[in-house]
Amino acid sequence: MDLGTVVGWVLIMVLLFGAMAIGVGIGPYIDIPSVMIVFGGTIGCLMVGFKMEQLKKLFTFMGVAVKPQQINLQETVKKIVEYSTKARRDGILALENDVNNEVNLFLKKGLSMAVDGNEPDAIRALLEIEMDQTSARHGANIKIFDQVGGFSGAMGMIGTLIGLVAMLLNMADPSAIGPAMAVALLTTLYGAMIGNILGGPVANILSIRNEDEILEKQVVLEGIMAIQSGDNPRTLESKLLSYLPPKDRKSQFE
Repeated sequence: MDLGTVVGWVLIMVLLFGAMAIGVGIGPYIDIPSVMIVFGGTIGCLMVGFKMEQLKKLFTFMGVAVKPQQINLQETVKKIVEYSTKARRDGILALENDVNNEVNLFLKKGLSMAVDGNEPDAIRALLEIEMDQTSARHGANIKIFDQVGGFSGAMGMIGTLIGLVAMLLNMADPSAIGPAMAVALLTTLYGAMIGNILGGPVANILSIRNEDEILEKQVVLEGIMAIQSGDNPRTLESKLLSYLPPKDRKSQFE
């Protein structure tokens, strides 16, 4: 679990609702017409703008933000170098059992193709297609949360205009001005909260998760190609370690 994401959300909620409670209390910030406009309007826009099968997985995507796939590039590099050493010593067919036991599906697919004797260009082309498609799928999911921010902000502005119109039409009735003003202000508040607490941050962290996964796949791709061509394991390790930050570049051969 990513504690930074969880703690960040908890911190935001505690500070915001704490500030409300210290002021006039949380009750005045709850307005049903504003909820209908912003929350209902945002959900409606998402239903129009995206496929239902995407929206059904909305909470799954949020789960990725909180509990991402564990990626350890150091361990990935170490494993690839071990495979390279074994293949160089015993031949690439010696990796057949390792392929069957490999849990990283992308690495397993690449190794399997290499063991089966596929041409290097065919291996690279297939793995690059998978990388591109993975990134495209992630990008489509990220776009949902980008649009949550945009739609909620737009609905907040629409609600503000609705409230202002209602207020101006009832200037002669002071008792009607307050509820109309509440709609005008609280829709803006709700829209800003949804966009800047949920939409924007989740889209950003999912983009980072996507970059991490694609980087791991790039390391695997380069490792597979080097194993298939019989590169020296030391040379391969130096190449793969260049993808890591300098502080994480620890060689197995030292």
